[in-house]
Amino acid sequence: MASRLSFANITALAPMVRVGTLPMRLLALDYGADVVYCEELIDIKMAQCRRVENEVLQTVDFVAPDDRVMFRTCEKEKQRVVFQMGTADPDRALAVARLVEKDVAAIDVNMGCPKEYSTKGGMGAALLSDPDKIEAILRKLVSGVSVPVTCKIRILPSLEDTLTLARRIEKTGVAAVAVHGRFKDERPRHPVHCDYIGAVARAVAVPVIANGGSLDLVKTHGDIQAFRVAAGASSVMLARAAMWNPSVFRSAGPLPLHDVMIQYLKYALRYDNHAFNSKYCLCQMLRDKVESALGKRVQAAQNNQELSEAFDLVGVFEETQAALEARRDALQSPERLRDHVIAVDGDVTTMALKFQRREYPPQLTPKMFLLEWSRRQKLEQPTYQTCAHPLQVQRAQDRAFQSTVTVENRKYRSSLWEKSKKFAEQASAVVCLRARGIPESHVGQENGGRPHKRKTEDGRDVGQEKRTKQTGDGERETGGS
Repeated sequence: MASRLSFANITALAPMVRVGTLPMRLLALDYGADVVYCEELIDIKMAQCRRVENEVLQTVDFVAPDDRVMFRTCEKEKQRVVFQMGTADPDRALAVARLVEKDVAAIDVNMGCPKEYSTKGGMGAALLSDPDKIEAILRKLVSGVSVPVTCKIRILPSLEDTLTLARRIEKTGVAAVAVHGRFKDERPRHPVHCDYIGAVARAVAVPVIANGGSLDLVKTHGDIQAFRVAAGASSVMLARAAMWNPSVFRSAGPLPLHDVMIQYLKYALRYDNHAFNSKYCLCQMLRDKVESALGKRVQAAQNNQELSEAFDLVGVFEETQAALEARRDALQSPERLRDHVIAVDGDVTTMALKFQRREYPPQLTPKMFLLEWSRRQKLEQPTYQTCAHPLQVQRAQDRAFQSTVTVENRKYRSSLWEKSKKFAEQASAVVCLRARGIPESHVGQENGGRPHKRKTEDGRDVGQEKRTKQTGDGERETGGS
Protein backbone atom coordinates (compact mmCIF):
# COMPACT_ATOMS: atom_id res chain seq x y z
CA MET A 1 0.00 0.00 0.00
CA ALA A 2 1.35 3.43 -0.94
CA SER A 3 2.27 5.78 1.88
CA ARG A 4 -0.05 8.70 2.62
CA LEU A 5 0.85 12.00 1.02
CA SER A 6 2.76 14.36 3.30
CA PHE A 7 2.24 18.13 3.10
CA ALA A 8 5.27 19.05 5.21
CA ASN A 9 8.12 20.88 3.47
CA ILE A 10 6.64 20.63 -0.03
CA THR A 11 6.28 22.90 -3.03
CA ALA A 12 2.95 22.56 -4.78
CA LEU A 13 1.17 23.64 -7.95
CA ALA A 14 -1.86 25.55 -6.68
CA PRO A 15 -5.38 24.84 -7.92
CA MET A 16 -6.17 27.14 -10.86
CA VAL A 17 -9.36 27.11 -12.87
CA ARG A 18 -8.73 26.15 -16.53
CA VAL A 19 -4.98 25.85 -15.86
CA GLY A 20 -4.68 22.89 -13.49
CA THR A 21 -5.59 20.22 -16.02
CA LEU A 22 -3.51 17.10 -16.61
CA PRO A 23 -0.84 18.50 -19.01
CA MET A 24 0.05 21.36 -16.64
CA ARG A 25 0.11 19.09 -13.62
CA LEU A 26 2.44 16.60 -15.28
CA LEU A 27 4.70 19.38 -16.49
CA ALA A 28 4.93 20.84 -12.98
CA LEU A 29 5.87 17.42 -11.61
CA ASP A 30 8.55 17.05 -14.29
CA TYR A 31 10.07 20.36 -13.24
CA GLY A 32 10.17 19.57 -9.53
CA ALA A 33 6.80 20.23 -7.91
CA ASP A 34 6.19 17.80 -5.06
CA VAL A 35 2.39 17.97 -5.17
CA VAL A 36 -0.07 19.19 -7.81
CA TYR A 37 -3.67 20.31 -7.32
CA CYS A 38 -6.31 20.05 -10.00
CA GLU A 39 -8.57 22.99 -10.77
CA GLU A 40 -11.59 23.45 -8.51
CA LEU A 41 -14.34 21.07 -9.63
CA ILE A 42 -17.90 21.63 -8.43
CA ASP A 43 -19.45 18.78 -6.44
CA ILE A 44 -22.83 18.91 -8.20
CA LYS A 45 -21.18 18.38 -11.59
CA MET A 46 -18.79 15.72 -10.35
CA ALA A 47 -21.59 13.78 -8.63
CA GLN A 48 -23.11 13.14 -12.05
CA CYS A 49 -19.92 11.67 -13.48
CA ARG A 50 -19.09 8.07 -14.17
CA ARG A 51 -15.58 6.74 -13.74
CA VAL A 52 -14.13 5.46 -17.02
CA GLU A 53 -10.79 3.74 -17.54
CA ASN A 54 -9.63 5.17 -20.86
CA GLU A 55 -7.47 2.39 -22.23
CA VAL A 56 -6.49 4.36 -25.32
CA LEU A 57 -5.05 7.31 -23.38
CA GLN A 58 -4.14 5.15 -20.37
CA THR A 59 -5.99 7.54 -18.09
CA VAL A 60 -8.88 7.48 -15.66
CA ASP A 61 -11.61 9.86 -16.78
CA PHE A 62 -14.59 11.17 -14.86
CA VAL A 63 -17.16 11.76 -17.54
CA ALA A 64 -20.34 13.84 -17.30
CA PRO A 65 -23.64 12.66 -18.82
CA ASP A 66 -22.99 14.86 -21.86
CA ASP A 67 -19.66 13.00 -22.37
CA ARG A 68 -17.49 15.92 -21.25
CA VAL A 69 -14.42 14.83 -19.31
CA MET A 70 -14.61 16.76 -16.04
CA PHE A 71 -11.42 15.31 -14.54
CA ARG A 72 -8.68 13.26 -16.15
CA THR A 73 -5.76 11.72 -14.31
CA CYS A 74 -3.11 9.07 -14.91
CA GLU A 75 -0.79 6.72 -13.08
CA LYS A 76 2.16 9.12 -13.26
CA GLU A 77 0.54 11.61 -10.89
CA LYS A 78 -1.62 9.26 -8.82
CA GLN A 79 0.51 9.49 -5.66
CA ARG A 80 0.87 13.29 -5.85
CA VAL A 81 -2.32 14.79 -7.24
CA VAL A 82 -4.81 16.50 -4.94
CA PHE A 83 -8.42 16.68 -6.04
CA GLN A 84 -9.91 20.06 -5.12
CA MET A 85 -13.66 20.40 -5.00
CA GLY A 86 -16.07 23.26 -4.54
CA THR A 87 -18.81 22.23 -2.15
CA ALA A 88 -21.22 23.52 0.46
CA ASP A 89 -22.83 20.19 1.32
CA PRO A 90 -21.18 17.53 3.52
CA ASP A 91 -23.05 14.57 2.02
CA ARG A 92 -22.42 15.58 -1.57
CA ALA A 93 -18.79 16.31 -0.77
CA LEU A 94 -18.38 12.80 0.62
CA ALA A 95 -20.07 11.22 -2.40
CA VAL A 96 -17.66 12.97 -4.75
CA ALA A 97 -14.64 12.21 -2.58
CA ARG A 98 -15.52 8.51 -2.57
CA LEU A 99 -15.93 8.62 -6.33
CA VAL A 100 -12.35 9.79 -6.89
CA GLU A 101 -10.42 8.69 -3.79
CA LYS A 102 -8.87 5.59 -5.37
CA ASP A 103 -7.35 7.67 -8.15
CA VAL A 104 -5.91 10.64 -6.21
CA ALA A 105 -3.54 11.20 -3.33
CA ALA A 106 -5.70 13.61 -1.30
CA ILE A 107 -8.96 15.59 -1.26
CA ASP A 108 -9.03 19.38 -0.81
CA VAL A 109 -11.99 21.68 -0.18
CA ASN A 110 -11.88 25.16 -1.68
CA MET A 111 -12.71 27.71 0.99
CA GLY A 112 -10.80 30.65 -0.43
CA CYS A 113 -11.88 31.49 -3.98
CA PRO A 114 -13.73 34.83 -4.03
CA LYS A 115 -14.99 34.53 -7.62
CA GLU A 116 -18.74 34.27 -8.19
CA TYR A 117 -18.57 30.89 -9.91
CA SER A 118 -17.16 29.53 -6.67
CA THR A 119 -19.04 31.54 -4.04
CA LYS A 120 -22.52 31.06 -5.46
CA GLY A 121 -24.33 28.36 -3.57
CA GLY A 122 -22.21 29.03 -0.50
CA MET A 123 -18.99 27.52 -1.82
CA GLY A 124 -15.43 28.89 -1.93
CA ALA A 125 -14.77 31.97 0.18
CA ALA A 126 -18.48 32.08 1.12
CA LEU A 127 -17.74 29.22 3.51
CA LEU A 128 -15.49 31.48 5.59
CA SER A 129 -18.58 33.07 7.12
CA ASP A 130 -20.05 29.68 8.04
CA PRO A 131 -17.53 27.85 10.26
CA ASP A 132 -20.17 25.32 11.34
CA LYS A 133 -20.56 24.17 7.75
CA ILE A 134 -16.78 24.13 7.28
CA GLU A 135 -16.46 21.82 10.27
CA ALA A 136 -19.32 19.58 9.11
CA ILE A 137 -17.85 19.16 5.63
CA LEU A 138 -14.32 18.44 6.83
CA ARG A 139 -15.37 16.01 9.56
CA LYS A 140 -17.54 14.13 7.09
CA LEU A 141 -14.65 13.83 4.64
CA VAL A 142 -11.96 12.95 7.19
CA SER A 143 -14.06 10.13 8.62
CA GLY A 144 -15.37 8.95 5.26
CA VAL A 145 -12.38 8.57 2.94
CA SER A 146 -9.07 6.76 3.09
CA VAL A 147 -6.87 9.57 1.72
CA PRO A 148 -5.76 12.77 3.48
CA VAL A 149 -8.17 15.72 3.51
CA THR A 150 -7.04 19.34 3.36
CA CYS A 151 -8.61 22.74 2.76
CA LYS A 152 -7.55 26.07 1.33
CA ILE A 153 -8.71 29.28 3.03
CA ARG A 154 -8.25 33.02 2.81
CA ILE A 155 -7.48 35.15 5.84
CA LEU A 156 -10.25 36.94 7.71
CA PRO A 157 -10.17 40.69 8.44
CA SER A 158 -9.47 39.93 12.09
CA LEU A 159 -6.32 37.99 12.94
CA GLU A 160 -8.06 36.58 16.02
CA ASP A 161 -10.93 35.28 13.87
CA THR A 162 -8.45 33.80 11.39
CA LEU A 163 -6.64 31.89 14.14
CA THR A 164 -9.91 30.71 15.68
CA LEU A 165 -11.02 29.33 12.34
CA ALA A 166 -7.64 27.66 11.72
CA ARG A 167 -7.72 25.93 15.11
CA ARG A 168 -11.26 24.76 14.51
CA ILE A 169 -10.25 23.36 11.13
CA GLU A 170 -7.28 21.56 12.66
CA LYS A 171 -9.57 19.77 15.13
CA THR A 172 -11.49 18.13 12.26
CA GLY A 173 -8.45 15.98 11.54
CA VAL A 174 -7.27 17.56 8.29
CA ALA A 175 -3.75 16.80 7.10
CA ALA A 176 -2.86 20.41 6.21
CA VAL A 177 -4.24 23.90 5.71
CA ALA A 178 -3.33 26.09 2.75
CA VAL A 179 -3.59 29.81 3.48
CA HIS A 180 -3.92 32.42 0.75
CA GLY A 181 -2.58 35.50 2.50
CA ARG A 182 -5.21 37.94 1.27
CA PHE A 183 -8.63 39.00 2.49
CA LYS A 184 -11.76 37.95 0.63
CA ASP A 185 -12.10 41.31 -1.15
CA GLU A 186 -8.41 41.63 -2.05
CA ARG A 187 -6.98 40.70 -5.43
CA PRO A 188 -3.51 39.76 -6.73
CA ARG A 189 -2.47 43.43 -7.00
CA HIS A 190 -2.71 43.72 -3.21
CA PRO A 191 0.33 42.70 -1.12
CA VAL A 192 0.23 39.26 0.48
CA HIS A 193 -0.05 39.29 4.30
CA CYS A 194 2.79 37.02 5.33
CA ASP A 195 2.27 37.97 8.99
CA TYR A 196 -1.18 36.37 8.98
CA ILE A 197 0.13 33.19 7.35
CA GLY A 198 2.93 32.98 9.93
CA ALA A 199 0.51 33.46 12.79
CA VAL A 200 -1.64 30.60 11.51
CA ALA A 201 1.44 28.39 11.16
CA ARG A 202 2.34 29.05 14.79
CA ALA A 203 -1.22 28.45 15.98
CA VAL A 204 -1.70 24.95 14.55
CA ALA A 205 0.36 21.78 14.51
CA VAL A 206 -0.57 20.60 11.01
CA PRO A 207 1.49 21.81 8.03
CA VAL A 208 0.50 25.23 6.71
CA ILE A 209 0.95 25.87 2.99
CA ALA A 210 1.63 29.51 2.11
CA ASN A 211 -0.06 30.86 -1.02
CA GLY A 212 -0.30 34.25 -2.71
CA GLY A 213 3.32 35.24 -3.23
CA SER A 214 3.60 35.00 -7.01
CA LEU A 215 3.40 38.71 -7.83
CA ASP A 216 5.54 40.22 -5.07
CA LEU A 217 7.82 37.51 -3.79
CA VAL A 218 8.31 34.58 -6.18
CA LYS A 219 9.98 35.22 -9.52
CA THR A 220 12.45 32.32 -9.62
CA HIS A 221 12.96 29.00 -7.89
CA GLY A 222 15.28 30.63 -5.35
CA ASP A 223 12.45 32.89 -4.22
CA ILE A 224 10.31 29.93 -3.15
CA GLN A 225 12.40 29.32 -0.04
CA ALA A 226 12.45 33.05 0.73
CA PHE A 227 8.64 33.11 0.60
CA ARG A 228 8.49 30.05 2.84
CA VAL A 229 10.67 31.79 5.43
CA ALA A 230 8.85 35.12 5.16
CA ALA A 231 5.51 33.41 5.71
CA GLY A 232 6.82 31.14 8.45
CA ALA A 233 5.08 28.23 6.75
CA SER A 234 5.97 24.59 6.31
CA SER A 235 5.26 24.58 2.59
CA VAL A 236 4.61 26.82 -0.42
CA MET A 237 1.94 26.70 -3.10
CA LEU A 238 2.42 28.55 -6.40
CA ALA A 239 -0.31 29.68 -8.76
CA ARG A 240 0.46 32.44 -11.25
CA ALA A 241 4.23 32.11 -11.08
CA ALA A 242 3.78 28.49 -12.18
CA MET A 243 1.11 29.37 -14.73
CA TRP A 244 3.46 31.85 -16.41
CA ASN A 245 6.37 29.40 -16.49
CA PRO A 246 5.99 26.03 -14.72
CA SER A 247 9.75 25.54 -14.84
CA VAL A 248 9.82 27.87 -11.81
CA PHE A 249 9.78 24.61 -9.84
CA ARG A 250 13.11 23.64 -11.38
CA SER A 251 15.98 23.82 -8.87
CA ALA A 252 18.50 24.28 -11.69
CA GLY A 253 16.73 27.40 -12.85
CA PRO A 254 13.95 28.23 -15.31
CA LEU A 255 13.97 27.01 -18.90
CA PRO A 256 13.30 29.19 -21.95
CA LEU A 257 9.56 29.72 -22.18
CA HIS A 258 9.37 28.44 -25.75
CA ASP A 259 10.86 25.10 -24.66
CA VAL A 260 8.37 24.89 -21.79
CA MET A 261 5.44 25.59 -24.11
CA ILE A 262 6.57 22.82 -26.46
CA GLN A 263 6.74 20.33 -23.60
CA TYR A 264 3.30 21.44 -22.44
CA LEU A 265 1.85 20.93 -25.92
CA LYS A 266 3.39 17.46 -26.19
CA TYR A 267 1.57 16.46 -23.02
CA ALA A 268 -1.62 18.07 -24.31
CA LEU A 269 -1.41 16.00 -27.50
CA ARG A 270 -0.49 12.80 -25.68
CA TYR A 271 -3.47 13.07 -23.35
CA ASP A 272 -5.92 14.52 -25.87
CA ASN A 273 -6.43 17.73 -23.91
CA HIS A 274 -9.19 19.93 -25.29
CA ALA A 275 -7.63 22.35 -27.78
CA PHE A 276 -9.33 25.42 -26.31
CA ASN A 277 -8.02 24.58 -22.85
CA SER A 278 -4.51 24.06 -24.23
CA LYS A 279 -4.76 27.36 -26.09
CA TYR A 280 -5.80 29.17 -22.92
CA CYS A 281 -2.83 27.80 -20.96
CA LEU A 282 -0.38 28.63 -23.73
CA CYS A 283 -1.72 32.19 -23.91
CA GLN A 284 -1.24 32.56 -20.14
CA MET A 285 2.40 31.59 -20.59
CA LEU A 286 2.85 34.09 -23.41
CA ARG A 287 1.52 36.94 -21.22
CA ASP A 288 2.61 40.24 -22.82
CA LYS A 289 3.81 38.36 -25.92
CA VAL A 290 0.32 37.12 -26.73
CA GLU A 291 0.15 39.63 -29.62
CA SER A 292 3.42 38.38 -31.11
CA ALA A 293 3.44 36.38 -34.34
CA LEU A 294 3.44 33.15 -32.33
CA GLY A 295 0.76 34.44 -30.00
CA LYS A 296 -1.53 35.31 -32.89
CA ARG A 297 -1.09 31.84 -34.39
CA VAL A 298 -1.92 30.28 -31.03
CA GLN A 299 -5.00 32.46 -30.63
CA ALA A 300 -6.20 31.61 -34.14
CA ALA A 301 -5.82 27.86 -33.66
CA GLN A 302 -9.08 25.93 -33.54
CA ASN A 303 -7.76 22.43 -32.87
CA ASN A 304 -4.69 20.53 -31.70
CA GLN A 305 -3.33 20.19 -35.21
CA GLU A 306 -3.32 23.96 -35.70
CA LEU A 307 -1.69 24.46 -32.31
CA SER A 308 0.98 21.98 -33.38
CA GLU A 309 1.51 23.88 -36.61
CA ALA A 310 2.07 27.09 -34.63
CA PHE A 311 5.01 25.44 -32.87
CA ASP A 312 6.29 23.47 -35.88
CA LEU A 313 5.24 20.23 -34.19
CA VAL A 314 3.23 18.72 -37.05
CA GLY A 315 5.44 15.62 -37.03
CA VAL A 316 4.88 15.16 -33.29
CA PHE A 317 1.14 15.63 -33.77
CA GLU A 318 0.99 13.02 -36.54
CA GLU A 319 3.13 10.52 -34.60
CA THR A 320 1.01 10.96 -31.48
CA GLN A 321 -2.24 10.56 -33.40
CA ALA A 322 -0.92 7.46 -35.15
CA ALA A 323 0.15 5.90 -31.85
CA LEU A 324 -3.24 6.58 -30.26
CA GLU A 325 -5.08 5.26 -33.31
CA ALA A 326 -2.99 2.09 -33.30
CA ARG A 327 -3.79 1.53 -29.63
CA ARG A 328 -7.47 2.21 -30.30
CA ASP A 329 -7.54 -0.30 -33.14
CA ALA A 330 -5.85 -2.93 -31.01
CA LEU A 331 -8.34 -2.40 -28.21
CA GLN A 332 -11.27 -2.55 -30.63
CA SER A 333 -10.24 -5.86 -32.15
CA PRO A 334 -12.87 -8.59 -31.80
CA GLU A 335 -10.49 -10.72 -29.75
CA ARG A 336 -9.79 -7.87 -27.33
CA LEU A 337 -13.45 -6.97 -26.98
CA ARG A 338 -14.39 -10.55 -26.22
CA ASP A 339 -11.99 -10.38 -23.28
CA HIS A 340 -13.70 -7.26 -21.85
CA VAL A 341 -14.41 -7.56 -18.13
CA ILE A 342 -17.81 -9.06 -17.37
CA ALA A 343 -19.50 -8.33 -14.06
CA VAL A 344 -22.78 -9.29 -12.42
CA ASP A 345 -25.02 -6.59 -10.96
CA GLY A 346 -27.78 -8.49 -9.17
CA ASP A 347 -29.28 -10.73 -11.84
CA VAL A 348 -27.91 -8.59 -14.67
CA THR A 349 -24.69 -9.30 -16.58
CA THR A 350 -22.86 -6.01 -17.19
CA MET A 351 -19.90 -4.78 -19.21
CA ALA A 352 -18.51 -1.25 -19.54
CA LEU A 353 -19.23 -0.85 -23.24
CA LYS A 354 -20.68 1.96 -25.33
CA PHE A 355 -22.39 1.71 -28.68
CA GLN A 356 -20.10 3.22 -31.32
CA ARG A 357 -22.22 3.80 -34.43
CA ARG A 358 -19.22 4.21 -36.69
CA GLU A 359 -18.17 0.61 -35.97
CA TYR A 360 -21.19 -0.76 -37.80
CA PRO A 361 -22.07 -0.35 -41.47
CA PRO A 362 -25.36 1.27 -42.49
CA GLN A 363 -28.45 -0.88 -41.97
CA LEU A 364 -26.63 -3.19 -39.51
CA THR A 365 -26.72 -2.66 -35.74
CA PRO A 366 -26.10 -4.81 -32.64
CA LYS A 367 -29.87 -5.06 -32.08
CA MET A 368 -30.26 -6.48 -35.59
CA PHE A 369 -27.47 -9.03 -35.02
CA LEU A 370 -29.07 -10.10 -31.75
CA LEU A 371 -32.56 -10.32 -33.23
CA GLU A 372 -31.30 -12.36 -36.17
CA TRP A 373 -29.42 -14.73 -33.86
CA SER A 374 -32.50 -15.15 -31.67
CA ARG A 375 -34.62 -16.07 -34.67
CA ARG A 376 -32.06 -18.63 -35.83
CA GLN A 377 -32.07 -20.13 -32.34
CA LYS A 378 -35.90 -20.08 -32.39
CA LEU A 379 -35.98 -17.97 -29.25
CA GLU A 380 -38.41 -15.27 -28.25
CA GLN A 381 -37.56 -11.80 -29.53
CA PRO A 382 -35.20 -9.85 -27.21
CA THR A 383 -37.00 -7.32 -24.99
CA TYR A 384 -35.58 -4.00 -23.84
CA GLN A 385 -36.30 -2.02 -20.69
CA THR A 386 -34.82 1.48 -20.68
CA CYS A 387 -34.53 3.96 -17.82
CA ALA A 388 -33.31 7.55 -17.56
CA HIS A 389 -30.46 8.71 -15.35
CA PRO A 390 -31.84 9.48 -11.85
CA LEU A 391 -30.50 13.04 -12.11
CA GLN A 392 -32.93 13.73 -14.93
CA VAL A 393 -35.60 14.08 -12.28
CA GLN A 394 -33.74 17.13 -11.03
CA ARG A 395 -32.05 18.38 -14.21
CA ALA A 396 -33.83 17.87 -17.50
CA GLN A 397 -30.68 18.70 -19.46
CA ASP A 398 -28.84 15.65 -18.11
CA ARG A 399 -30.06 13.27 -20.79
CA ALA A 400 -28.57 9.86 -20.12
CA PHE A 401 -30.06 6.39 -20.38
CA GLN A 402 -29.37 2.75 -19.59
CA SER A 403 -31.19 -0.20 -21.09
CA THR A 404 -31.46 -3.85 -20.07
CA VAL A 405 -32.07 -6.51 -22.71
CA THR A 406 -33.59 -9.87 -21.78
CA VAL A 407 -32.71 -12.96 -23.82
CA GLU A 408 -33.68 -16.46 -22.65
CA ASN A 409 -34.70 -15.00 -19.28
CA ARG A 410 -31.18 -13.62 -18.81
CA LYS A 411 -30.53 -9.89 -18.56
CA TYR A 412 -27.68 -7.83 -20.00
CA ARG A 413 -26.80 -4.16 -19.57
CA SER A 414 -23.93 -1.74 -20.17
CA SER A 415 -22.67 -0.10 -16.98
CA LEU A 416 -22.16 3.12 -18.96
CA TRP A 417 -24.85 5.69 -19.71
CA GLU A 418 -25.80 6.64 -23.25
CA LYS A 419 -27.09 9.88 -24.75
CA SER A 420 -30.33 8.44 -26.09
CA LYS A 421 -32.74 5.57 -25.49
CA LYS A 422 -31.85 4.10 -28.88
CA PHE A 423 -28.14 4.09 -28.15
CA ALA A 424 -28.77 2.61 -24.68
CA GLU A 425 -30.65 -0.30 -26.26
CA GLN A 426 -27.86 -0.82 -28.78
CA ALA A 427 -25.28 -0.83 -25.97
CA SER A 428 -27.19 -3.49 -24.06
CA ALA A 429 -27.34 -5.57 -27.24
CA VAL A 430 -23.55 -5.21 -27.60
CA VAL A 431 -23.10 -6.49 -24.02
CA CYS A 432 -25.36 -9.49 -24.70
CA LEU A 433 -23.51 -10.35 -27.90
CA ARG A 434 -20.07 -10.07 -26.32
CA ALA A 435 -21.00 -11.81 -23.06
CA ARG A 436 -22.50 -14.78 -24.88
CA GLY A 437 -19.78 -14.88 -27.53
CA ILE A 438 -22.28 -14.39 -30.35
CA PRO A 439 -20.47 -13.37 -33.59
CA GLU A 440 -21.49 -9.93 -34.81
CA SER A 441 -21.79 -11.12 -38.38
CA HIS A 442 -24.76 -11.17 -40.74
CA VAL A 443 -26.38 -14.27 -42.16
CA GLY A 444 -24.38 -15.34 -45.19
CA GLN A 445 -21.29 -13.40 -44.13
CA GLU A 446 -18.32 -15.76 -44.36
CA ASN A 447 -16.06 -14.14 -41.81
CA GLY A 448 -16.90 -13.49 -38.18
CA GLY A 449 -16.53 -10.10 -36.58
CA ARG A 450 -18.12 -6.80 -37.54
CA PRO A 451 -18.09 -6.11 -41.30
CA HIS A 452 -16.22 -2.83 -40.94
CA LYS A 453 -13.11 -4.72 -39.84
CA ARG A 454 -12.62 -6.20 -43.31
CA LYS A 455 -10.36 -3.88 -45.30
CA THR A 456 -9.18 -3.60 -48.86
CA GLU A 457 -5.48 -3.20 -49.58
CA ASP A 458 -5.83 0.57 -49.66
CA GLY A 459 -7.48 0.55 -46.22
CA ARG A 460 -11.09 1.12 -47.31
CA ASP A 461 -13.95 -0.94 -45.92
CA VAL A 462 -15.15 -3.79 -48.11
CA GLY A 463 -18.32 -2.65 -49.84
CA GLN A 464 -17.61 0.99 -49.02
CA GLU A 465 -18.62 2.16 -52.48
CA LYS A 466 -21.86 0.20 -52.27
CA ARG A 467 -23.08 1.87 -49.12
CA THR A 468 -26.06 4.15 -49.34
CA LYS A 469 -26.75 7.26 -47.33
CA GLN A 470 -29.26 5.42 -45.20
CA THR A 471 -28.59 5.18 -41.47
CA GLY A 472 -30.06 1.81 -40.66
CA ASP A 473 -32.73 2.08 -37.98
CA GLY A 474 -32.47 5.85 -37.92
CA GLU A 475 -29.59 6.52 -35.52
CA ARG A 476 -27.03 9.15 -36.40
CA GLU A 477 -23.34 8.36 -36.40
CA THR A 478 -21.48 9.41 -33.30
CA GLY A 479 -17.99 10.85 -33.15
CA GLY A 480 -15.22 10.43 -30.63
CA SER A 481 -13.92 7.36 -28.88
